[in-house]
Amino acid sequence: MSLRQSSFFLRFLTLGALAHVYVGARLIPDALLGGAGSAAAILVLALSCILIPLGMLGRSSVHPPWGDRIAWVGLFAMGLFSSLFVLTVLRDALLLAAWLLTLPLAAALPWTVLRQASAWAVAGLALAGTLAGLYNARRRARVVDVDVPIAGLPADLDGFTIVQISDIHVGPTIKKRYVQAIVDAVNEQLPDMIAITGDVVDGSVEHLSEQASPLGQLRAPYGVYLVTGNHEYYSGAAPWVAEFRRMGLRVLMNEHAVIYPSGLPVVVAGVTDYGAGAFDPQQRSNPLAALSGAPADALPRILLAHQPRSAAAAEPLGYTLQLSGHTHGGQFFPWGFFVRFQQPYTAGLHRLGRMWIYVSRGTGYWGPPKRLGAPSEITRLRLRAASR
Repeated sequence: MSLRQSSFFLRFLTLGALAHVYVGARLIPDALLGGAGSAAAILVLALSCILIPLGMLGRSSVHPPWGDRIAWVGLFAMGLFSSLFVLTVLRDALLLAAWLLTLPLAAALPWTVLRQASAWAVAGLALAGTLAGLYNARRRARVVDVDVPIAGLPADLDGFTIVQISDIHVGPTIKKRYVQAIVDAVNEQLPDMIAITGDVVDGSVEHLSEQASPLGQLRAPYGVYLVTGNHEYYSGAAPWVAEFRRMGLRVLMNEHAVIYPSGLPVVVAGVTDYGAGAFDPQQRSNPLAALSGAPADALPRILLAHQPRSAAAAEPLGYTLQLSGHTHGGQFFPWGFFVRFQQPYTAGLHRLGRMWIYVSRGTGYWGPPKRLGAPSEITRLRLRAASR
């Protein structure tokens, strides 16, 4: 672990410990658990405080299968505590608002009952939400149909189908069987083309090549294309690019391919991750270079870019459609609200100038095995002719 990583992890540990102390101080006394119950609740929070960082470290520091098992427990604890912390903050805000409202009325509320009931409600909702989120995360992503109207689209391309998958995050909790189910579902759609928009893996080729191997079974008559996401760079982009190519996937690194599904050219371009330049200046994301030498009469011009914020540079260059991921749609409450501080779009189909952009909620999940309010998806996009 580098000095920078060690410093980040130390800050994470400190903030995590403080957050656990806050939750314990706000909920345990008000829950009226008694001596033994309070001691048990303190022990559970202490275990959570230990398990969460162990879960983050388990996959890389302990050999499988124990590393994966530790990661499973720790990441589940992370998802549970995240909800517990957020709900505790919301509870405190509501209790404060109730107290302020009663001040001018000189009214007395049953505070002991309110505090006890709300403390139990927070714990119950956090657990129920985490279990529901676990179910949502672990089931196979649903197929979502999206029609994209393209002005001037040749009649022969009306109905051209692109299946997009994104943000699978093969790693400690997502393994070969999970990936195989995705691949089978994608191939069942009989797409004309397949787009994989980054963050496929969370770990090294050495540990995960076998787990990601079903991706080599993806089939489409006009190709299977992949671009790197930020997690490929965390995991070793160069070995993974080589591995993806060995699987038979076409990796687009600031370059394009030209296909002829109707006798007329269609450009499929791809850029490296928006932040790739921080890892390798020679791989800085470059939508202009990706279009270099493309036929001037190509329509549509499709760009695969992991992060939605690539759209600002892509739209003036004449791209027709950008396919992105990265955001996970927020994955679970309340993180969808914070995505908007970094990315222009969280999920779904949007228009930027003359260009459409579709942002996938992701086909897997990252970190905690939990999805609430942001279901995973396998996206089937159909190009449709539209009037200007």
